[in-house]
Amino acid sequence: MGIQDFSAPASGAGVIHANVTHTANFTVVGNHLAQHEHLSLTAIGLALHIQSLPAGSRIGVKCLAARFPEGEIRVAAALRELEAHGYLSRTRERLLGGRIATRTVSYNNPGATEPPEPDGDPDPDKAPVPDQAPDAVPNPRQEPGPVRGETPALPQTPATELLLGLRRHDARFLLSERDIRHLAPAVDAWFARGATPDAVRRTLLAALPNTVEHPAGLLSHRLRTLLPPPLPTVIPAQGPPPIQTCVTCEEVAFRAWEPGRCPDCEADADADAARAAAEAWLAAQAA
Repeated sequence: MGIQDFSAPASGAGVIHANVTHTANFTVVGNHLAQHEHLSLTAIGLALHIQSLPAGSRIGVKCLAARFPEGEIRVAAALRELEAHGYLSRTRERLLGGRIATRTVSYNNPGATEPPEPDGDPDPDKAPVPDQAPDAVPNPRQEPGPVRGETPALPQTPATELLLGLRRHDARFLLSERDIRHLAPAVDAWFARGATPDAVRRTLLAALPNTVEHPAGLLSHRLRTLLPPPLPTVIPAQGPPPIQTCVTCEEVAFRAWEPGRCPDCEADADADAARAAAEAWLAAQAA
């Protein structure tokens, strides 16, 4: 056991810290989190728990609610708080097999550290591919690949162009390439639901707070929570035609897509038209 350190104010009032130095199984947490002015106590405690977990641990709402007594509603609200203040980032990525996986990054000091490089498959259940043996000889006929750790060029897509252009409207949204890569799939989801670039931009920059400490976290929160619903699907008419009432006799009901005469009235109308035509012809002959 380490040496105890008792510290208390000279007046004797307030908390007294009985500190013991940890030598194993501990987590370092900054006061910017422990004494955060805008996070709830639930969010602060949840951030501490997440930072203490080993990499690859599942931190979905249901998993956390099963571990703690707060319940899914309070856990979900606390996760949204951590996202809004940059301590957590959750992005959805499409895997090679077509499945959708959520990639979660926990930041112990937002703004001071860079997030880890994304995996090829963010699914934690997928076994990692071992690195090549150090003594393996590369094939001289094989074209050289990218240097390990080198970041490929940022793709020029409507989503990346929108995110790059945000700084022209508000200088606080000068995003890094890494932030743009993480946010672009969420912008694409808006485009897929019929939103125009101007509509997405107005939503992201509307009613901003006076101080934006973590612009990428704020954008991630708005893109996720304000996502519009999908466009309605036009379903062609199916089934039998509706029931119509004859516009002439107003007594016979029949099925048709448009209002009109019943078959009997339609036949009578044809007969009247033929009779009138015959009478007109006979009158013309007599003249």
